[in-house]
Amino acid sequence: MIFDDTAIDWLAGILAEAAQTEIMPRFRRLGDGDIRQKTSAADLVTEADVNAERLVTASLRGRYPQAMIVGEEACSDNPGLLDGLGDADLAFVIDPVDGTFNFASGVPLFGVMLAVVVKGETVAGIIHDPVGKDWLIGAKGAGSHIRHAHGGLEKVRVTAPAPLSEMTGSVSWQYMPEPERSRLARNQTKILSQFAYRCAAHEYRLLASGHAHFVVYNKLMPWDHLAGVLIHAEAGGHAARFDGSAYLPSHLDGGLLVAPDRQSWQDLRRELWAQ
Repeated sequence: MIFDDTAIDWLAGILAEAAQTEIMPRFRRLGDGDIRQKTSAADLVTEADVNAERLVTASLRGRYPQAMIVGEEACSDNPGLLDGLGDADLAFVIDPVDGTFNFASGVPLFGVMLAVVVKGETVAGIIHDPVGKDWLIGAKGAGSHIRHAHGGLEKVRVTAPAPLSEMTGSVSWQYMPEPERSRLARNQTKILSQFAYRCAAHEYRLLASGHAHFVVYNKLMPWDHLAGVLIHAEAGGHAARFDGSAYLPSHLDGGLLVAPDRQSWQDLRRELWAQ
């Protein structure tokens, strides 16, 4: 493994510290001045996001002073911080509060996400659940598992393939341009049931632990997907951009379809986009 267990344990601890000191004390206690809009009323940032990212960033800089650090909120202020992510010798990608809309609304579905990127390849991903106080962790070549609050480890595996009519999934058609938007909205009725958590952290957890089949995302910001895609892959799943190409840390577009295996991916790609 390129990034060893000791380093991953330390990173998991930093995410938990950020949750304990900066996120959970603010949950359901945010004042009017603690929440701001970014691009729309559904795209929010809170004091928890900002302060949690600062804590994680400071800890990373102390231990890895030469590493590239890409945080969602820092990039919101300076998009140029994303430049070079695909080439950096070592980079950390942080989503301090994934599911900010839920967090700001008092809904307990949010997470802290971190990905480790080495020379353009994601080698580790961690998703911390501040409410459940556990971690979903994946490392390149080592599988994925849930580390429970009581210390136990549970290996996770994606669900078995199923016919489209028996699949559960999520299609983010609302972020698509026309005519793709209407096509996906119509064709999602071919599946058994749909979920929409407004939180990639929990959606990737659902897939990697075998409780749902697929997700379709259009917007590809690295803090939303790098950790989850690596964890899902190490749990046995298959993900690719809409054109079938591999999803890489440098990609910001091209969409993403995440499925239990390659054949399921091909079936979903054909049926969800059918004319």
